[in-house]
Amino acid sequence: MSEDASKVIKFWQELKRRKVFKVAALYAGTAFIILEAVNNLVGPLHLPDWTPTLVIVLLGIGFPFSLIFSWIFDITPQGLKKTESIEAVRKKKVQAVPVKRGIKTSDIIIALMAIVILILLYPKIVNRDKFRDIKDPDGRISVAVMPFQNLTNDTTKNFWQEMIQDNLITSLSNSAELQVRQAESITTLLQNNDLTNYASITPSVASRVSQKLDASVFVHGNINQIGSIIRLNAKLIDSETEEVFKSFQIDGTADNILRMVDSLSRLANNFMILTSLKKETSPDLKNFVSTSSPEAYRYYVYGRKAFYKRDYTSALNWFSETIAIDSNFTYATVMICMTYSSLGMTNQARIHALRSYNQREKLPIQQKVIANWLYAVYYETYLEENKYLLQYLEFDDMAPPLYYMLGLNYNGLYQYDRAIPEFEKALEIYDNWDMKPPWVSNYTNLGLAYHKTGKYRKEKNLYKKADQNFPDDPFLIYRQAIISLTEGDSVTANRYIKKYISLRKEGLASDAAIATNLAFIYSESDNLDKAEEYFREALSLEPEKSVRISNLALFLIEKDRNINEGMVLIEKALVLSPDNYLYLDTKGWGLYKQGKYKEALEILEKSWELKPIYDHDLFLHLEAARKAVADNTRN
Repeated sequence: MSEDASKVIKFWQELKRRKVFKVAALYAGTAFIILEAVNNLVGPLHLPDWTPTLVIVLLGIGFPFSLIFSWIFDITPQGLKKTESIEAVRKKKVQAVPVKRGIKTSDIIIALMAIVILILLYPKIVNRDKFRDIKDPDGRISVAVMPFQNLTNDTTKNFWQEMIQDNLITSLSNSAELQVRQAESITTLLQNNDLTNYASITPSVASRVSQKLDASVFVHGNINQIGSIIRLNAKLIDSETEEVFKSFQIDGTADNILRMVDSLSRLANNFMILTSLKKETSPDLKNFVSTSSPEAYRYYVYGRKAFYKRDYTSALNWFSETIAIDSNFTYATVMICMTYSSLGMTNQARIHALRSYNQREKLPIQQKVIANWLYAVYYETYLEENKYLLQYLEFDDMAPPLYYMLGLNYNGLYQYDRAIPEFEKALEIYDNWDMKPPWVSNYTNLGLAYHKTGKYRKEKNLYKKADQNFPDDPFLIYRQAIISLTEGDSVTANRYIKKYISLRKEGLASDAAIATNLAFIYSESDNLDKAEEYFREALSLEPEKSVRISNLALFLIEKDRNINEGMVLIEKALVLSPDNYLYLDTKGWGLYKQGKYKEALEILEKSWELKPIYDHDLFLHLEAARKAVADNTRN
């Protein structure tokens, strides 16, 4: 054994002999208990927010000193003594007498500390959901409503106790989501327990009654009065654990007591149903809910599912129903805008975005930020969008859709290196939640960023994982064909292309649309001859469609294949659609490439004025034309 290795082993043995490891473990355990205690006391004792940070710093400072102390000193029955070196101990040559090892005080301390730490860690590990069993096997929530306790000192109001109970039961029974136990059953059980005085119905008593009725939740409340003000207090309580799910408070006067009961019923009903619906929803959706209407929320969930399946027509119908019920549901407005955009109805999306923006001052701060972001999507730039996305992430840094949107915007700005960590963060959160992303675009847009930065191996590995979650998705196969062609693997590429064509035909895509997408596949993989062949095929199949004409025109101009032919084609497209800002951009860019800078600038400025949303390509074309005109003017 080398001398250096021998020294390391001796040092390790000396650490164990001087109990440095045991002290480190005890210190860490004690520090954890202290931090948990401080975190739990900050609120009740109204301590400053920086208190836990200060404690962490102090404990961190103390840690190395505790290790040094354990190295230098021993705590013995005779008191504190300096630890002798191992050589000194060996020189004493004291004959060890075998003795049966007893339980030491330190063993007891360590055991107790381990128990305390396990108790503190248990709720963090288990992370018990308060509403874990709110639904019965039949899918409904069973509820028992106790008679309300009259605490007004006015016995003439005793009849309110059962009146409120009966009206709540009647009102809640109208919900198909709830199974409400009837008053007669509750009264019978209370009477069997000699509980005719409702003031003696404690939560524990109500819990026992509810369990006998197989009700998972019960309502326990009372009536108070201050002057002419009547206050109804009510709590939704877990029948098994007596844990309070939610407390409600309604104020009014004696002459509107029934309206107060109706309000209480709506609050309780909506809370239970919304909570139940949210339990069935993926974590990323829970971050974006801002409605108190269960029906609006239900339609929102249906709309999201349809949207991510690319069934935009159904999604639009569901989101329209959502907003009809709750026009201030900010996140539903976001989704209906995205749906309109996906259907090519950008002007409709702009109307909704502007309406939300104009109402932003009435919204809570987080929803206000979302309204500002949505306005930026349709009226400002990617940079403005990102500013609001980053603001929202300060409130909630576990919102994968926002990281995805950041990545999408960086892709749009061609800042692929900045897009990659945002897309990766979104996928990391989904992985931590043990759920797949809502749609394949979370993978394909990251794949695009990898591709543009030459990270082909990462791109291919990403698609393998995506294929597990989204098998036979045309968007994924489209990207897989591109990477295969880029790497010169024509056999694999042809297999993907054949599969892509088959899937698109199953989806009832036209031959011209398929040919166009094949052209884009070959263009992005720098197979320009093949790309031109398919652009021309698409045009031959639909010669009167302006989009087919403009696609070929842009390709010929952008790739410098035949700018003059491209200009002839784009003029034909503009005859069919004279105010199409994309066609005008193509014409302006063609003029720029022909050196006609003033004419190009004029057309590009017109295109910029007509654009429905920010277009970075158009911005770059416009800036290039402006610079060229300025340079020519100076010369």
